[in-house]
Amino acid sequence: MKIKIALLSALITLNLSAVTVGEVPSQVIIQNDDGGMVLDGSAWNSSTLQDKVYVMFYVDPDKKDTNSHFSKALKEKKYDRSNYGSLAVINLAATWKPNFIIESILKDKQEEFPDTIYVKDKNSVLVNEWKVEDDESNILIFSKRGDLLFYKSGKMSEEDMQKAFKTIEDNL
Repeated sequence: MKIKIALLSALITLNLSAVTVGEVPSQVIIQNDDGGMVLDGSAWNSSTLQDKVYVMFYVDPDKKDTNSHFSKALKEKKYDRSNYGSLAVINLAATWKPNFIIESILKDKQEEFPDTIYVKDKNSVLVNEWKVEDDESNILIFSKRGDLLFYKSGKMSEEDMQKAFKTIEDNL
């Protein structure tokens, strides 16, 4: 009986930190040895995911093309940047590729797409804190209040994409 109670407690505790649609995820700061902003190396704080509808790509570099079809379609929507923001958090711990190579590519991406926020996650912080899928391409959409409206891990289907666009447009 004690084992069952301990197991149930552990499962409940694990679920408390997982991202849940309809809720504001626990605050996460990625800084120092864990990573940070590509632009200047400063800390990234998840509490900044408010005042706009944000689409976050949390991606293993080896899966960077998994949702390129969604990314392209999203760009074509040309949402008003005063109400919409985009964020790419790169899970550097999920790849065998050397960080310095990926970081160089990310700096180029940041220059090419200055409206998108790029963040390096060197130690799978969001995997550990929010329980998003590791070694995968994850799409998360947040409301202007910071609550999670949509979460998809893996390749977006046409149905997933339509649901994501509707979610964004309903909340702009």
